[in-house]
Amino acid sequence: MKCTENKQQAVIKLLKKKAIIRPCDLTPLNIGRTTLSRLCAQGIVQKVGRGLYRLADADVSEHDMLIEACKAVPNGIVCLLSALRYYELTTQSPHQVWMTIDVKARPAKTNLPIRFVRSSGATLRQGILIRKLHGATLRVYSPAKTVADCFKFRNKIGLDVALEALRECNKKGLCSIDELWHYAKLCRVGNVMRPYLETMTL
Repeated sequence: MKCTENKQQAVIKLLKKKAIIRPCDLTPLNIGRTTLSRLCAQGIVQKVGRGLYRLADADVSEHDMLIEACKAVPNGIVCLLSALRYYELTTQSPHQVWMTIDVKARPAKTNLPIRFVRSSGATLRQGILIRKLHGATLRVYSPAKTVADCFKFRNKIGLDVALEALRECNKKGLCSIDELWHYAKLCRVGNVMRPYLETMTL
């Protein structure tokens, strides 16, 4: 009984540190899935996605949703409205996590509210930043890449959102004009962004 309690306490301690865990995170601690099942049955731990667990009484923030999404979609990158919220570049509050995946990738099976955008080549691979959040790894596009993506997908999110993101990004100094030009050309929206970028350089 004491051994079981110790293992449960170890899981709770890990969850307080990392916010979201997978069963494989317990392997180094020599703790099996049965301990997670017991904690779920007791209402201490909650299953929030396929193979994803957190404390039932944990305060859930927007960033926790991003962590859950990155764990559920290992090769996905947080993008567009979700990336804008992460950098505080928009007043929009998306009820879905926006993620970019490869054009040939199969969307992960998850009950999380994820909206997928497909990309390939350099537009998929460039501009990815790795951030540590609550002990988890967050893959998110850089501010400049995110702004360019917003113009590229303006028909999905609205030109007004893209313009707001550009203004806020410049105002907060999160990237240089050169970076914005680079990603504007990469995403093939140079002509669309040109008048706005030229105004910023005056």
